[in-house]
Formats: sequence, structure tokens, C-alpha cells
Amino acid sequence: MSPSPALPAVAYKVLTAPQWAQWQAGGEFSGAPVDLADGYIHLSTAAQLTETVNKHFAGQADLSVVHVDLAVLGDLVRWEPSRGGALFPHVYGVIPMTAVLTVQALARDAANAVSIS
Repeated sequence: MSPSPALPAVAYKVLTAPQWAQWQAGGEFSGAPVDLADGYIHLSTAAQLTETVNKHFAGQADLSVVHVDLAVLGDLVRWEPSRGGALFPHVYGVIPMTAVLTVQALARDAANAVSIS
């Protein structure tokens, strides 16, 4: 499903430093171990990002947040229910470097939420 006005056009992938280095070196991302096991690449919306980091990356340092342009991925993106029935963007295929809008070190704001800019 392609992004629509009701769905965000940008989603986020949290990666370890080696995963981001591998993506840069290879020019595309086929998934972290959890993605490969599940058969799709897990992304989060801005509203879902803090909970994703708290749940799946607690205590980890040196993380990056990749901002992904979903329009570049077109029909590879499917919005599917996950945690609590919320729709999450899942990518069924690889994400090329051309879909990367920006990447930033994971940072938190004063309320301990993941900060994206």
C-alpha cells in the first residue's frame, strides 16, 4: 500500500552502527536479523518510534535513526496491524539508499522521547 494523506510519507528504521555501515557499503538494506526472520523490514512512524526503541533497543548505545521516504518504495510498503492494533509500515523487499532522506544519531528530548528532526 502506498502512503496516502492519512498515512505518513516518512517512516523510521533504528539501526546499530554496523547495520548502518553495511547499508551504506551495499547501497541497500535487506533487513536486520529480526526483519529477515519475519520476512519484511520493520519500520515505525514518528509516533511509534519511542516505544519501538524502548521495547527493542533498551540499553543499546550507538544507534542511528534512518528517515525513509516511503514514496520511493511504492508498493513494497504495507501498512499492517501490530502492537495494540496500530498500523505499522512494513517493507517487503529491500530499501535502496535512494529512499534515505537523512540519518541521525538516536537522541532523546527532555521528556525521554526519541527526538527526530
